[in-house]
Amino acid sequence: MINNDILRRLRFALNLSDLQVLELLRSVGHNLSLHALPFYLAREDAPDMVLCPDETLRAFLDGLILVRRGPRDPGSSAAPEGPMSNNLILRKLKIALDLKDADMLAILKLGGMELSSSELAALFRARSHRHYRPCGDQLLRNFLGGLTLYRRGV
Repeated sequence: MINNDILRRLRFALNLSDLQVLELLRSVGHNLSLHALPFYLAREDAPDMVLCPDETLRAFLDGLILVRRGPRDPGSSAAPEGPMSNNLILRKLKIALDLKDADMLAILKLGGMELSSSELAALFRARSHRHYRPCGDQLLRNFLGGLTLYRRGV
């Protein structure tokens, strides 16, 4: 999935306005103009669509965590994040929305995909762990679709 699609689906699932998206970005020091946002939210077949960079999607997710969960404890250290991946996106959404494993499984089921709790846990393991499982585009797409049903009932 491209970042534009993820940003667009999250904006819809969480019922966020353009101004709320910009506030989330600004909360972590990422400046984006109100004029530029529609180009990131445009569909892939739109002639004026601009690819959303990883930094913008990461800032959006970090802003979502900051606004919904509050700032990090002063003594805690941030885990190294590495490159943007579907696994990292899923982990950040789990943190931001304060989802438990049962919630994640229910959302995935709403999206048309059933996983066991061990399969879900494998998505959140370190890449070097022998039971690590990469999160594919279809799994993330189903999760975002289920999240829309879970949050909006649409």
